[in-house]
Amino acid sequence: MRFSDQFESRFAEMLTHYPTKRSVLVPTLLYAQDEIGYLGEEVIKELADRLELTELEVRNVISYYSMLTTRPRGKYNVQVCTNIACLLRGGDELFEHCENKFGVKHKGTTADGMFSLEEVECIGACSWAPAVQVNYDFHENLTTEKLDQLLEGYRQKGA
Repeated sequence: MRFSDQFESRFAEMLTHYPTKRSVLVPTLLYAQDEIGYLGEEVIKELADRLELTELEVRNVISYYSMLTTRPRGKYNVQVCTNIACLLRGGDELFEHCENKFGVKHKGTTADGMFSLEEVECIGACSWAPAVQVNYDFHENLTTEKLDQLLEGYRQKGA
């Protein structure tokens, strides 16, 4: 398994900030996922070895956090919040709209690999509901029309 020089630099730097190697697991998983696209077998084994953990310990952490995945996602991971604040302001309609637009269900990926869709419990944007997170970008106060414009912008950027 070969990571980029940037990943290696971040990893080495993180190790100096924590008392134990295990403490850098979550940020390391995020950096690895950003670089590779998902956390496959080879990545899990490599990180377990580096951090002196078992592969099961690494998998347990991956399974706990919804932002981590062992399967490839689309270039843009669309997370639609349907927690109570977003639900009351149309979050469920936004999620259903995305299902119809993309032709996929929860945790599905479009045939062209451009978008993945997830219904999430909360993204911490209750004051600006309904909200959607695309990769690391938050978008709030959405309607289906605003969401369509937003997604079209990502499509054009990704093409």
